[in-house]
This record gives sequence, structure tokens and C-alpha cells, in this order.
Amino acid sequence: MGFETLGLAKPLLKVLERQGLVKPTPIQQQSIPLILEGRDLVGLAQTGTGKTAAFSLPVLTSLYDQERTGKFRPVQMLVLSPTRELAAQVEDVIKSYASAVNLKSVAIFGGVPFFRQAQALRKGADIVVGTPGRIEDHVAQKTLDLSRVNYLVLDEADQMLDIGFLPAIRRIFALLPKKKQTLLFSATMPKEIKKLSSDYLNNPTEVAVASIAKPADKITQQVLFLSASEKLNALRDLITNRKGKRILVFSRTKHGADKVVKSLNNGGLYLDAIHGNKSQGQRQRALDNFKRGKCLVLIATDIAARGIDVPNVELVVNYDLPDVPETYVHRIGRTARAGASGLAISFCAAAEQKNLKAIEKLIKMDITNVSLDWKVVSRPILSNEDPGKRIRKKGGGGFVGKSRSETKFEASRKSKVQRSRTRRSKKPSNVHRSGEGSLQKV
Repeated sequence: MGFETLGLAKPLLKVLERQGLVKPTPIQQQSIPLILEGRDLVGLAQTGTGKTAAFSLPVLTSLYDQERTGKFRPVQMLVLSPTRELAAQVEDVIKSYASAVNLKSVAIFGGVPFFRQAQALRKGADIVVGTPGRIEDHVAQKTLDLSRVNYLVLDEADQMLDIGFLPAIRRIFALLPKKKQTLLFSATMPKEIKKLSSDYLNNPTEVAVASIAKPADKITQQVLFLSASEKLNALRDLITNRKGKRILVFSRTKHGADKVVKSLNNGGLYLDAIHGNKSQGQRQRALDNFKRGKCLVLIATDIAARGIDVPNVELVVNYDLPDVPETYVHRIGRTARAGASGLAISFCAAAEQKNLKAIEKLIKMDITNVSLDWKVVSRPILSNEDPGKRIRKKGGGGFVGKSRSETKFEASRKSKVQRSRTRRSKKPSNVHRSGEGSLQKV
């Protein structure tokens, strides 16, 4: 079945043909006819499955079929995205289709001048793609009117809830017409999403594609057990051994990402970071350099994970394991895209072993424990519960003791304590006890 059987506008079919897209993905094949029928929809699919085209193509077809008069055209389609990067990426895709059917799109999000976005909105836009915070800012300043929106899309809804956008989403819903078509797309279906769906969607149809908790089949998953202090050297070795390869690294915190970049850049490597503390210009430059191959190693936090859609990422490194198991699936989904194969390596310190177990339970498989010929990585870690306890390596293969750095540190500490005690014992005593708990000088 090709796109021509789905009822899309002819100009859109020509764009798809020029792009070399002939066969729709499963989420597109199932969603497009339902959206064209005017149904509210909940679409469950992982990132990288073509969700943007799944909701934009049928809505653009519907808008194309409507008669438009006058120079100023009110906003009829609103797309809410969780991050700046994702909003920019979605708007780029929509723009490539919208121009073919004489429709205009505008992206609005923080980190760029407000007045430029206001100017673009004043010129008229059929489609607005933006983050909830900046959407509310424009509404408050009366530069954005949502009273005639006919189509609302919540993209990556689960991540928007994770970030804390639920109150803003509810406020935006209150500004929209009651009669509209609402499309909700998400990679997971937590109870908050179900409640949001029941509160605001009208008898929605649910479309689920594949397993939302299963990574792509062509991703080789590996885990390295090591102490937290050994992660930096392990990452350095990984990058050095894969020169010329595009590598995406995930850090739990913004500070941690910057610290890794600074340390490895000082060591002669070239890395960049993308996270919430960076300005929009810095984030966009880092992402562009990564896409073009000018900087082959990019470190990101989870807030930017779903906004990174870059082909030919050969290795994903979980420098820190995520606290939420589903996030692991989203992270490693940045590799092995479009039928390619990829590798995902996770660093697991003692405190992260519970995270690893939760991930393995979610994906219903054991991640392969590997030991590479590196100076630090070949020495796994101790359990957090009992620092003196010896634990068996995952998958067999003997027992694991303390890392060399830990053993050397403890030996040094014991030696210093012993020398101090020896010195004290050799000193002549010039005090004697006079009753309990008191000292008197002789």
C-alpha cells in the first residue's frame, strides 16, 4: 500500500515522491485515514517512526480542501511540543509539506527574540508549532489568537508531562474552541496521558504501533560495570577507538554534561553539549554541527533526547543510566534508524544497578555484560549495599572485587593511619590520668 491510496492531496503526494517516500510507515498507514475522517486520535509509537508526517499530512490535506479568503489567515492548526529542538524539527517537516499546498507555518519557542515571532504571526500563519510556555506568552501579549484553531496536536505528550507542562496544557485547552479535532501522540501511555485523553478528547481512536517498550531489533545493547570515577576514562577510550564515527552521549544532568565536555576537550578531543542551560543559538549550532559532521560527539540531557533526529548515529552511550526505564528506550532509539544497525553502551555504577534491573524488566531481556581491553573498564564495581562484599559478575565469569583505584586508595589510607599510630606510640608520655575523663600535665 502506497501513500496514493490514503486520500492525501495531490500536491503532497508529489512532495513525498520527490523525497523518495513511497510506502507509509505503520503509524502513518493506520493514522492518516482516521484523521481524514475527522476522528480524535491517540497514537502510540516510538520516536523515529514518522509521527510528524502521520498527523501533518492529513491535516494539511483537510486545510487544502477548505476555501481560504483574505490576506490574513487565522491559526487553524496548533502543535504543542515539549522542547525547542523538537518544535523546530517538527516545523521544518511541516513547512516542507505546507508550502506545496499554499499554507504557512511558524515555529515559536523560547531562546529566540519574541518580536521576530510576533512579526511572523502578524503576517498570518495557518499552522503554529511551539512549546507551551512561549505559546502562553504570545497569547498573553495578544500576538497569538487561538480562537479559531480547528486542529490541536500534542506531540510527545508523555515527555511534556514529565517536564511539568500539564498545567500549561490545561490552560491552553481552555483557550481553544470546544469543537476541534485533537490528536495526541506519545511513546508511552502512563495514567496521566489516559486521564488527559479522557478529559479533552472526544471518543478517541487508539492506534498503537509495535511495542512501546521494545528497542529496535538492530540495536546491539551492552553494559559496562565500572565505578563512577572510571566513567570519564571509559568514554575517552570509546571515542578514541571510534574516530570518524558519530556518537551521541546521554548525561543525567546539565552540569555533568558540561563537566564531561570540558574534561575531554582539554584532553584533545572535540565534543559539544546540548541542554536546557544553553541558549537557543548554542543548542542549534551544536545540533547543526553534529548533523553536518563538524562535531562527531554530542552530549545531551534527556530533555533534548527526542529533539535529536540525526541519521547515521553509530553509537549511543548512556554515561548515566536514566531513572525512568522508558527513557532508556528513547535514548538508544537515536541509533539504528531507517533500517540501519547501531550500538548502545551503558555505563553502570554501583548506585545505578537498580536502574539497570528496571530497564531489563521493561525490555524483557538481559543486556549483555562486556569487558573490553581497557585499563579501567575491565575492572567492574562493588555493590552499594555492602562495600566489602564480593559480587558475582552479571552472566557469570567469576567474582568482582574492588576496583584498583578503590583498593589503592584504601591501602594508602590504612598505611597513613598505621604510620600515625606508630609515631604516637613512640612519643614519651607527658600526661597521666587523674580520675575518669580528665587529663593532667606532669
